This record gives sequence, structure tokens and C-alpha cells, in this order.
Amino acid sequence: MTIAAESTIRFDIYMGGDISIAKQVCREYCFSIGLCIHIEAVDFIYTGGEESGFKVGFINYPRFPSDQSALHDKALSLGAILMEKCCQHSFCLVGPSETEWFSRRPKLS
Repeated sequence: MTIAAESTIRFDIYMGGDISIAKQVCREYCFSIGLCIHIEAVDFIYTGGEESGFKVGFINYPRFPSDQSALHDKALSLGAILMEKCCQHSFCLVGPSETEWFSRRPKLS
């Protein structure tokens, strides 16, 4: 048995949209760069409604070790691709110390 360990680093992308499209985008992204992530269905409940979506999780997987900055960059890159391919306007990226919201909507005044 082989054992490997790395420091714990986690990032999660939260986005509305079709999880089947998201899974295919994630497969292609992971295959292209050597990465392991997880994806799960999420229901967003908010004032006045609800929407189905997904959460994509990144960990510092010992088979593909990374540092926090590089893992953040991969999560941000995949989030931007998912936003386009899933026809969404925004997503959140939750990290160890902050939550970032990315939007392509026009700024509110």
C-alpha cells in the first residue's frame, strides 16, 4: 500500500445550472491538466424562489499536489469555463479564508 499526504486546502465552486453539462465540462478540464475534483447537486433556496445547480469541490489531492495559489487559480479557471458553458451569469468560489463572487452581469448602480 502506498500512502501520500499533503496539507489540506479546499476550494468549492457554487453555481446554478445543468449538472450534466457541468460534469462533462469538468471531465474535459480534469483530463486536460491532471486534476481530481468532486461534483454534487445543490438546490439553492433564496427569497422568492429556488434553483437547481451544483457544487464543484477541489482538495489538495496527494496524487496531484498543489499549493493554495495554484489550486485557487485552477478553481477560478474552471469556474469561468463552467459559467460560460452552463450559460450562467455568476458563481461563487469559496476558499479557506474568503468567498468570492464572480459575475458577468452589468454593475448595479
